[in-house]
Amino acid sequence: MSGFRPAEPSEVDALVALIESAYRGESSRAGWTTEADLLGGRRTGADEVGPLIAEGRLFVLERDAEVVGCVRLEREKDASAYLGMLTVRPTTQGAGIGSVLLGAAEKHAREALGATALRMTVISVREELLAWYGRRGYRLTGERAPFPYGDARFGVPKRDDLEFVVLEKAL
Repeated sequence: MSGFRPAEPSEVDALVALIESAYRGESSRAGWTTEADLLGGRRTGADEVGPLIAEGRLFVLERDAEVVGCVRLEREKDASAYLGMLTVRPTTQGAGIGSVLLGAAEKHAREALGATALRMTVISVREELLAWYGRRGYRLTGERAPFPYGDARFGVPKRDDLEFVVLEKAL
């Protein structure tokens, strides 16, 4: 791996394409993180990614000068940090890049953000993803949040039983 660093404004379009390819549409089926059977529509856009980059909340992982993944990180009001949008190029999923990216994000949250815990939300029916995070020390908090049906920023649901669960890991 070449490194974990803040995303740059010039990377907005490429990062939107990367995130979309990992979560939505047919291209996402090349990897195991697809939400294509759960949600249609967009996962993100330049209107979301641009501000995340400008505010220093989106980070990338490079390998051989190519961006292979990204993650959103931000400090919360308490001593925790929020992790979201962990993304690995679908054709390279399963090669350990996600684990490296998650480890780098945890280190950054602890060292640069001063966080003592990392929290995230995951769609409750994503059992394989919940198990992946569980193997990396993340635990269900018991907190749940409704899925924002009707808000196209989160996609177009293909099921009526979606909700978020909150995971947390002590750093």
